[in-house]
Amino acid sequence: MTLDWIWIPITVCAALAQTFRNAAQRRLTTELGTLGATLVRFLYGLPFAAIWLAIVHEWTGAALPHWNGVFVAWVVLGAVSQIVATAFLLRAMEERSFALGVAYSKTEIIQVAIFGLLFLGDRLTVATICAVLLGTFGVLLLSPADPKRPLRALLAGWSTRPAMFGLASGAGFALASVAFRGATLQLSETLFALAAASTLVFSLALQTLMLGGYLLVRARSVVRAVLTLWRPSIFAGFMGAAASAGWFSAFALEPAAHVRTLGLIELVFSYAISRRLFRESFTRLERVGMALLVAGLVLVTLG
Repeated sequence: MTLDWIWIPITVCAALAQTFRNAAQRRLTTELGTLGATLVRFLYGLPFAAIWLAIVHEWTGAALPHWNGVFVAWVVLGAVSQIVATAFLLRAMEERSFALGVAYSKTEIIQVAIFGLLFLGDRLTVATICAVLLGTFGVLLLSPADPKRPLRALLAGWSTRPAMFGLASGAGFALASVAFRGATLQLSETLFALAAASTLVFSLALQTLMLGGYLLVRARSVVRAVLTLWRPSIFAGFMGAAASAGWFSAFALEPAAHVRTLGLIELVFSYAISRRLFRESFTRLERVGMALLVAGLVLVTLG
């Protein structure tokens, strides 16, 4: 019996954990700022990732994988790309037309598919291309730069500064996904869960050192605040580690374009929770966007 389908529930669980992590980070952002809340994700997620690695190692009885130079290079690329992508997203949000920049950052899924093909040779089937396009257009309609003229705003503003920052952010997040998949593939002789857990621990440790070191030099008060607010940060760190463990495990099994496209189900979770809590109805544009998004999710799953 094959387990070719196992990446699907793993990805769905990762997206659900990320939904809770995002909710926790939003609360922390008001007190720590975006970079401080991002550091929480790495710093407080690292102990949970290390515990997960120990559990998987003990459970499987397999030897820990050996990290070669290519593996280290992929992890460094992924870790740096993720931090740089966050910086570009912040820069886009600082612009007057920040909604346009955020919308262009949603092209991450298309860029994941392209980078996966170029760097890892992940082939693109017709079903994959259609699912990626449907999911991307669905997301763009759910978070439009201009609710009245969403597509016109995108076409007219593609060369503006906010759009460039948004595209750069999407490229960074896309490159990070492909790089982390590339890292796990270097450990192909290791059980996928052990390969993913090992990659996760290395990447979180590296990101904690890089971002923590930067903040110690540039904004030491933020680091003090992160350490002071340890109680709410623990939950965010746990959910962040759980989400990343799921993403990395799925990357070890399936092309990043498939994983990240199905991962858009996170938006379905978020909208469902929001509508349940606030009893708001969908606008016509949101209904169309959600329909396209769900169609893309179904297609990538069945494909």
